[in-house]
Amino acid sequence: MSSIRGADTGPEQLLRSALWREGLRGFRCHWRGPGGRIDVAFTRWKVAVFVDGSFWHGHPSKWQPGRWSGYWDEKIKRNIARDGQQNAMLAEAGWRVLRFWDFDVEHDPDAVAKSVRHELKVAGLDPNT
Repeated sequence: MSSIRGADTGPEQLLRSALWREGLRGFRCHWRGPGGRIDVAFTRWKVAVFVDGSFWHGHPSKWQPGRWSGYWDEKIKRNIARDGQQNAMLAEAGWRVLRFWDFDVEHDPDAVAKSVRHELKVAGLDPNT
């Protein structure tokens, strides 16, 4: 398990490349914000983007409670709870939170980047100006 990356994963890199192609600049990687580290943070516009691993963050197609007894079930439950707490802390601080599954980013990173662009426009950024 020590070889599992927590930062700069393949899906994160795909998303950052797609954001760059989309013309979105000024983001910070693994920025320490309210509640913990944010995978991609647009600090000026308070938009936090996360790329969640489907197994580690409990996607129903990859993890069912009780399937793995003991440590792994508890670990994933803690991850899900932490995600919820981080979302709440960021929202309380005025941030918009976007969470994407790793397989969605791998399947179509450009569509995910367009979703991020849309949220940035809502938050007041117009990348075309």
